[in-house]
Amino acid sequence: MGDGGRRHSFRFDEVEPRIGARYPKPYDQVAPNRMKYMVGDRAGITQYGVNVTILPPGQQSALRHWHRNEDEFVIVLEGEVVLITDDGEETLGPGMCAGFPAGIENGHHLVNRSGANARFIEVGTRARNEEAFYPDDDLHVVKDGDEYTFTRKNGEPA
Repeated sequence: MGDGGRRHSFRFDEVEPRIGARYPKPYDQVAPNRMKYMVGDRAGITQYGVNVTILPPGQQSALRHWHRNEDEFVIVLEGEVVLITDDGEETLGPGMCAGFPAGIENGHHLVNRSGANARFIEVGTRARNEEAFYPDDDLHVVKDGDEYTFTRKNGEPA
């Protein structure tokens, strides 16, 4: 086997989810129970990320943000979420998609305002060097390889 014996097929829920958000306190409270199954990692995908995310009622996918170097794409599988961007709000249900090209200064995130879990797939570029901007919060992040540095917008540590 040329792939080290890796099994190519698996169920998403066989992957241990990352629960919560990786933001510094108090920003991490936007998604304390969000479950992110990093299925692309499990498959050995390295050029882009693929996640199955389960978002409980009342939680957000992330802080509203945009990326300098990374594209993002989501497709809703189950439930209902509200997409919030600079352009306003739009309800997305099963089968609906949204894309966010790198470098477009239009912050976005998904909010679950329903009474049931929502499930969606996220696909995104894996730029080695990246910046993300948060228009509603005093937060900025720089990624260098696998290291993330969160600061306030004035450069002070977050």
